Amino acid sequence: MQASLPHTRLLLLLACLASGAFARGYDRGGPKPGAAKPLMGIDNDLVDDLSRRSFRYFWEQTNPRTGLVLDRALATGGPENKADHEGVASVAATGFGLTAFCIAADHHWISRELARQRVLAALRFFANSAPQEHGWFFHYMDAASGERRWQSEISSIDTALLLAGVLTARECFQGDPEIVQLATTIYNRVDFPWMMDGSRTYFSHGWTPEKGFLPFRWDTYSELIILYVLGIGSPTHPISADAWDAWKLPLVDMGGYTFVGGGPLFIHQYSQAWVDLRNRGKPDVSLWDLLEPHVNYFANSVAATRAQQEVFSKELSREFPGYSTNVWGVTASDSHKGYTDWGAKPTDPRIDGTVVPSAAAGSLVFAPDICIPALRTMLVKYGKKIYGRYGFADAFNPTTGWVSQYVIGIDVGISLLSAENLRTGRVWQWFMSNAEPERALDLAGLVKLRDNLQRPKLVNPGARALDGQ
Repeated sequence: MQASLPHTRLLLLLACLASGAFARGYDRGGPKPGAAKPLMGIDNDLVDDLSRRSFRYFWEQTNPRTGLVLDRALATGGPENKADHEGVASVAATGFGLTAFCIAADHHWISRELARQRVLAALRFFANSAPQEHGWFFHYMDAASGERRWQSEISSIDTALLLAGVLTARECFQGDPEIVQLATTIYNRVDFPWMMDGSRTYFSHGWTPEKGFLPFRWDTYSELIILYVLGIGSPTHPISADAWDAWKLPLVDMGGYTFVGGGPLFIHQYSQAWVDLRNRGKPDVSLWDLLEPHVNYFANSVAATRAQQEVFSKELSREFPGYSTNVWGVTASDSHKGYTDWGAKPTDPRIDGTVVPSAAAGSLVFAPDICIPALRTMLVKYGKKIYGRYGFADAFNPTTGWVSQYVIGIDVGISLLSAENLRTGRVWQWFMSNAEPERALDLAGLVKLRDNLQRPKLVNPGARALDGQ
């Protein structure tokens, strides 16, 4: 493990992370990890409306023959106005889309048969027709033909997000033999060790026919959790569970919170849209055990969300008056200068007053007590300009008045999945009902903590645990 902090402080911070304790408390009335609390009244109405509009994106922007979901679309639903964007689909967005059809069928927004037909189209395409290398798929494809677009790479993380949707659909439609067979074929074909390019611990970011493997590695905490869960749990081409504890864990101090981070807020959101890490950890963590990293990843995401709201409302609002307690948040998104992967640090000079609604919407399941008021305030204050056919525009700037003309599939997707897990937990239930992710977490040592005796012990007795213990 690598870190720049002094060794003693590092041990203390990891002790707090393992227990779910953070630098500043969680005593503002927010929900406890693992606690189910139904939404009431106007809160449920807001989340339901956003969810229905988010699903509409996947219904309208999915090719019915290939099942591929467009990477982005105009917020109005109108035809694309940039030739180089026309017909470009994203395999990651398609993973969100497969999950979206499960959600829609469960809520009866569409019939189960219609959802089944859409899922089957995608699974048949990926099992039999889509270009692939050792089971991995191109990041961007032509939605109609499946051909590679934008000279994109065979992407490890984007394939993993697709596979998350594939396994969700397999469980949701477990009574359909063809869906089960196709989904199993797609997952079991993926050669996970091949994507490690000779490493025993780190996946490559991807591969291209022209240059081979990309030089970048998934070696630092990020959205990589889903990739490693699928690799460790693979029944046909697994990787070693030892890879789980090999990542670097950069510690971030922000807004009075300390957490593992170092990237935009989506790195805390995407994997946990499917992988249920509530009440999972390594029991009986001692000081000596903390020489190895043991992180409560769900609590970590709660802290990252709260830290961002704190910084935007208390610090960045001094420079950008559009930010406030209930108007906050950036994650990778559109900006008036183009797509921007901002939000890792409040000192990022690219931050210009822009707000990305999926920062709050994608964290609904982590901190609904601050995310729901944020979404409601954005809707009430700016809804005529930013809220439409597919929910919120990808980004807007309340200080300058700029509004993105687009919505982006993965941002719409994380908003829908986080909302669904908050309301019903169904995405977690479907995905985690597959044997492979459960086996992966068990092999990595993240067991279900069934009672207080199994919860990791605090090394710092003065710290406040997120679960109230």
